[in-house]
Formats: sequence, C-alpha cells, structure tokens
Amino acid sequence: MRQYVIVGNGVAGITAAQTIVRADPSSEVHVFGAESYPYYRRPRLWEFIAGEVEQDALYFRPPKWYAERGIHLHLGGRATALNPADHHLTLADGSHVEYDRLLLATGGRPFVPPFEGTDKAGVFTLRTLDDALAMKTYPPLSSPPMGGTEGGAAVIGGGLLGLETARALRTAGLGVTVIEFAPYLLPRQLDAEGAQVLQSLLEAMGLHILTAAATEAILGDGRAQGVRLRDGRVVDGKLVLISTGIRSRVELAREAGLEVNRGVIVDEQLRTSGADVYAAGDAAEFEGRVYGIIPAATEQAQVAAANMVADGSATYSGTIPANTLKVVGVDLTCLGEATATGDEFVILRKVDAAAGVYRRLTLRGGKIVGAILLGDTQSVRPVKQLIATGRDVSAYGEQLLDESFDLRALAQGQVT
Repeated sequence: MRQYVIVGNGVAGITAAQTIVRADPSSEVHVFGAESYPYYRRPRLWEFIAGEVEQDALYFRPPKWYAERGIHLHLGGRATALNPADHHLTLADGSHVEYDRLLLATGGRPFVPPFEGTDKAGVFTLRTLDDALAMKTYPPLSSPPMGGTEGGAAVIGGGLLGLETARALRTAGLGVTVIEFAPYLLPRQLDAEGAQVLQSLLEAMGLHILTAAATEAILGDGRAQGVRLRDGRVVDGKLVLISTGIRSRVELAREAGLEVNRGVIVDEQLRTSGADVYAAGDAAEFEGRVYGIIPAATEQAQVAAANMVADGSATYSGTIPANTLKVVGVDLTCLGEATATGDEFVILRKVDAAAGVYRRLTLRGGKIVGAILLGDTQSVRPVKQLIATGRDVSAYGEQLLDESFDLRALAQGQVT
C-alpha cells in the first residue's frame, strides 16, 4: 500500500487528496493542516466578517466526510522539517511521518510592507479564519457605529481581497477608506478606464477611495488610530487591514534543500527538485510564475495528484488567469491578458458608466487573449471559451462588444 502525505489542507491540498483516493482507492492518504479547522473557503471570509454567513457555512465538508473517503485529516498538524532523502516529515510535536509521495500545498502568507506601526493592536491581515474571527471581535467592528465614520476602518491595498473586505466592513457598519499605492484600483486586473468605472460604483456604496496614496505609518499609542500617508494626510482608522498581497510559504522546502525562488520550483508534472516531492497552489512556481488564484491551485493539484499516483500521466501547461470580484451590485471578471498593451494588440472597449458597465477585449493575431467584463456576467463563459479555443474573431471587430451580438453562438462555432 502506497502512503501519500499532503502538507496543507487548503484548496490545493484537499483537491489533491480527493484526486488521489479516486485514482488509487487502496492508498493511504494523510493531510496535515497547521490550522485547527478543516478546509474552508477563504474567498468567503469577507462574507463572514460582514455577518452574511455563519462560520459553519465556510467549511467545505465536515471532518467525517474525509474519513468516509479514506482521507486521514490531521488538524493542528504543523510540519516543521522535511527530509526528501529519507522520505519522512517531522511535525511540531516531534513525531515523524513516512511517505512514498509527498505534496507541498503550504499556500501563502500575507505580505506586510515595512512601514511603521504594523505591530499595533487593531492592525490585521486577512488570510485565515482566525484572522477573520479576530477582526469580528475587535472594536469597532464588534460594536460598529452604523452609518458613521468615527471608529472606522482603513484598508491598505486596493486589490481583490482588499476591496472585498472593505465592502464587508462597510456592510458591517463602519466608515471605510481604501488606500491604494497605484494610480488606480486593481492594477493587476484592470486598466485605468475600467478602474474608474469600478471606483464610481464602490464610492456609490459608501467607500472612500484614495489612489496614488503611499502609506508611511500606522498611528496610535499601542492601538491603531489612523494611517499617515507620505504626503502628510491622515486617514481615520481604529481598525486597519493590510491587504498588500501574499508570499509563498517556502520555508519548509528551502530548509529541505529543494529549489526555491518566489515559490517552490516545479516542472510540467508539478515535481520539485526533490525525489517524490511535488508542489501545487500558492506555494508552487511554474515557469517563473506563482499564480495565486484558485483555478491554478485546483488544476495544479489535479495534475500533481495524477503524477503522484502514476508518474508521467498528466502535464500542466499553465492556467488562463481568471479573477472574479463579487460585492453587492458589482460583478467583475478579468481573463487572460486582461490589461496587455503594445503594438501587437488590438484593444476593443465599450463604456457605459451610468449603468456601471465596462467591456474590454484584448486581441492578438485576431484572437481574444484577454478580457475585462465589469457589470456583464453573461459574456464571461463565451469569452473564456473563445480565449481557450483561440478562435479567430477578427472579422467581427467592434460587433463583439454589442449586446445584440451572440457571443455564445460564436464560441460554439455557430456563427460564420
């Protein structure tokens, strides 16, 4: 009987475990998670903070679900050392676990920039359920002044997580200011025109947005009282969320002597430089890229698991980037090379600011390679399909952005 060990019980780890037990029912699969909770949906933590869902709704499955499928789930089982040569893993309690194949699905940790005051009470990052619980029980969130700004919140970082959490804090009753260093929101997913439409929608919801704003320090005597910007402005905030991206958790791999850069370096079969050790998800770096998105974590986990069971049975060639922001009244999907610019690209845009709709298609060689779809959910699936199939759409030009044009039929090859 082959023994598989997975370090990390996030989306990559649990996807891999499911894939392994289906492919090799006689195997023994052990999943070690440093947290005390079974796999939960991190993208829904902001809904939990807003009071829109209860904690139990975050969990993917109860613990017994894993046992029924032959997955041995070890919660609070933090790994401290890996020895690829001897094929064993050391846990925080000093025990050793032997394995035949091992997957590193250690995920990422929040990146905290080196400005002053990050150690004050009331300063949070949001990556884990414990982070969300700590925020919910901290004044002023535990007793917010509905509709006011006193005792409000400052969110440093206008990325996907920052905006989702800012909306959650606003829903919970706080006045919220979002501080973004870049010239506009979501610089990795949006262009300037699309960001302006999004910002208008968010401001209409009661969020205060500051762009091109650099944080200098978090103010307060032991407890956060606000944020000072480099230009001297001070933003109120008795609760401060730092949402400035993540960094791969590579410490275990590095100390084991595996090849590491920004993430644990893997090949097209998700193998690391260590024999019988694989990596997937936010911890993995493939062809110089750490994706940091759920679709990539899922696809990588499936490929890694397949190869752990049968070496060489699956190949990973990358994931089409896809991000979705969902807050009340806002649907935003960014696909592929969404913000690409240059002479090789043809950019098609359509803006309806009054309706909160922005569409942008990026074409290269007559094929759609990227898209921004704000306030337009019906086009997401056909555009994603057109990107994946590489169909030549150059004959349709601006028609592609017309609401009357049947993108679905085009994606299915029913338009000539």
